Amino acid sequence: MKILIVEDDKKIASFLKKGLEEEYFSIDITDNGDEALYLAEVNSYDIVILDIMIHGSDGYEVCKKIRDAKVTTPIIMLSAKSTIFDKVTFLNLGADDYITKPFDFDELLARIKVQLRKKEQSDNILKIADLELNTTTKILFRAMQEIELTAKEYAILEYLLRNKDRIVSEDMLLESISNIDNTTQSNIVNVYIYRLRKKIDKNHALKLIKTYKNQGYKISDKDI
Repeated sequence: MKILIVEDDKKIASFLKKGLEEEYFSIDITDNGDEALYLAEVNSYDIVILDIMIHGSDGYEVCKKIRDAKVTTPIIMLSAKSTIFDKVTFLNLGADDYITKPFDFDELLARIKVQLRKKEQSDNILKIADLELNTTTKILFRAMQEIELTAKEYAILEYLLRNKDRIVSEDMLLESISNIDNTTQSNIVNVYIYRLRKKIDKNHALKLIKTYKNQGYKISDKDI
């Protein structure tokens, strides 16, 4: 598990780094908001611990820009500001939790674990529009109606959902089912896309699976 700590108080940053590394977390530290935003966008963190008063862009701006960049990493605010207004402001900007200074390390650790559990649960659900695939139970719903899938249909749909709004080639989809059997039929992807369309899109006005000639396929709730 990897955590980004954004804190300009070196003593607090060092205290957090030592305590969290003892809990087997990998830690990156910065005291600069602009660097924090860059790190959050280019790295895959499990948690961001973000102070308000930091160098460069402040915590308000960093929190907002992280969410504007569609980065969904849980953010725990850490601040001396304790008014309801401050807490509500950050929650509305997209923060997941807010802890006031001074704080107890055990409480912070407990809140980190809560966010990690929530993240793990949400990572198991792949969703677009009213289509929802649970990758743990391998159950698919559209408009709250369960849809049964074969192993290959599931593999292709999961790959499409993990790359939603992106065109993926037939070769990429073929590779996603290559561990199921060694079939080499040239039209196998077309066959399973056709079957998925019948199950997922046939009875719905919004068609999710789209074909791009000589390019591949995309699952999207947008027209383009």
